Amino acid sequence: MEPLNLIVLLVMGTIAGAINAAVGSGSLLTLPVLMAVGVPPGVAVRTNTVGMFFSTLGSCLGYRREIVAEKQHLAPVTVTATVGATAGALLLLVSPAAALDVVVPVLIVLALAMVLFQKRLTAAIRSGRERRATQREARREAGPETSAEKVAESGTEKAAGTGAAGPGRDTGASGQSSPLRSPALIGSLGAASVYGGYFTAAQGVLYLGILGIFTGRSMGSVNSIKNLMSLAVNLAAAVVYVVAFFLFDAEIVWIGSAAIALGALLGGFFGAHLAKRMPEWLLRGIIVVVALAALVGEVL
Repeated sequence: MEPLNLIVLLVMGTIAGAINAAVGSGSLLTLPVLMAVGVPPGVAVRTNTVGMFFSTLGSCLGYRREIVAEKQHLAPVTVTATVGATAGALLLLVSPAAALDVVVPVLIVLALAMVLFQKRLTAAIRSGRERRATQREARREAGPETSAEKVAESGTEKAAGTGAAGPGRDTGASGQSSPLRSPALIGSLGAASVYGGYFTAAQGVLYLGILGIFTGRSMGSVNSIKNLMSLAVNLAAAVVYVVAFFLFDAEIVWIGSAAIALGALLGGFFGAHLAKRMPEWLLRGIIVVVALAALVGEVL
């Protein structure tokens, strides 16, 4: 690879790392550069994923205090992200490159819709929980519950992800009421992680949309969780690609990965500190702009 190309990748990696820390989708800067210098799409995705792992590492270092504060709730979503990403990375190794042209635009539109309509979707989910709570209260007043009804109620409360404490709050030391443990959120993050392991670009926008809707929290307050999910996904996918490189000769342009990694590590760390200072409206606006730019790039 030419020295000038490596310099461009280093610069783009730095900018992409900062964007990843704030909203995600930084790979939409580095992937086109790799393909523009003649790297085939599948090889470009693998090369980019290995390099951009260091972006998520830098972002998590910048958000380390926020991640530690959430640690008691993060095991289920982290394991789910890792498993999903592994499946997605394996899928990339066996699927035709043309499949990316169909999958990516659809998921970008979905992520953009979740960000734009987060408040309405969150309100709808909260309304459903309150309605179920009212129905349970009415049944209690109507008469004694059977054991089966109590078991069903307990399962419903766990599925909702929050109890009477509401979104984002805890009702006990075990943290079972946290929305981060709700099956709906974990399932959605798992599906997004399959995509993340498959393509990596724009996964951060998907995570922010899902986390915002199911927790009811602001984009800024769930950004640390988004960065941890991205770290788990990129690490899992990178491990799959490196193993495939040694066992099956799945090509990776290592010098290109190294250039991206150096810039992405720095950009991710400093971008995390910048993202913490962004007001909610600015963060949401950047997400929309990045998602629209990604959609236009994919369509064209």
